[in-house]
Amino acid sequence: MIRNKEYRLLILIMAGICLINIVGAFAINLSAGFLALGTNLLLFILISIFNKRRYQKLDELSSYLHRICSGEYSLDIRDNEEGELSILKNEIYKVTQRLSEQSELLKKDKVYLADAISDISHQLKTPLTSMLMMTELLKGPHLPDDKRLMFTRSIKKQLERIEWLVSSLLKLSKIDAGTIQFKSESVKVKELVMKAAEPLLISMELKEQQLIIEGDEAVFSGDFNWSREAVLNILKNCMEHTQAGGEIHVNTVENPLYTEVVIVDNGEGIDPEDLPNIFKRFYRGKNASNESVGIGLAMARSIALQQNGDIMVQSEKGKGTRFRIRFYKKVI
Repeated sequence: MIRNKEYRLLILIMAGICLINIVGAFAINLSAGFLALGTNLLLFILISIFNKRRYQKLDELSSYLHRICSGEYSLDIRDNEEGELSILKNEIYKVTQRLSEQSELLKKDKVYLADAISDISHQLKTPLTSMLMMTELLKGPHLPDDKRLMFTRSIKKQLERIEWLVSSLLKLSKIDAGTIQFKSESVKVKELVMKAAEPLLISMELKEQQLIIEGDEAVFSGDFNWSREAVLNILKNCMEHTQAGGEIHVNTVENPLYTEVVIVDNGEGIDPEDLPNIFKRFYRGKNASNESVGIGLAMARSIALQQNGDIMVQSEKGKGTRFRIRFYKKVI
């Protein structure tokens, strides 16, 4: 306390005032002088005790802050008293609660990151192991030409799968990081659906599936290319889980609140236990194919959310699935 420059200055000023007061009182008479001496001495002692208590409380706060830095976020030094120190205690407690929340979020992020790395490693390990085995077999001098061609095609297919996975992860990471600037342009929904379906038409033709597009000439304000990516992933999911000869219906609706793309298939449906989790990354449901990595639906929903939208799903086992992609109107 004595090391405090401001406190030493306060003592000097008080000592000077007290000395002048005592000398003046003794000049009047002896009794007044002793009274002034006792009064000033008592005042000096009380002020010293008061300041000492303040410094003790500040030491407690300092100790509290050190413990917070060590990760003790459960500490609570709030009080119901009035005064500067009480206000400071309450403000420090609020900051402590924010730090505690941030710490919990960081822990969750670390767990998520570890799980994501594990999932990615698993998704890459399977095709890489398969390609290494086939590469060794291709070295065989007596391998028949038809087998050599089959292995070469299989390696190409696995490489395409890895390329898609890496590309999707890069897109998702950009969305999460907020580095993508989504455009705000007028998007015609039917044109969007047809463009999204183009890469799937050959596969659908091989499975003798029908794609039926109907509904309003709806539009919404958003990014055409990224919205196409979202619709493509939904259509791809429907195609993969619909049997040969099945149908996929796309209906477009527009009203004053939102523009909606409804995609319905008559496939195998989604298990009720899987429904709450299908938009989670790397989640693979009970009916997931061996080629599925559980990232398409997660990316579709992330894209919709970034454009003031959402994706909802309804499904009945054995009867099909209905996806609703909504883009909400912006309130002016």
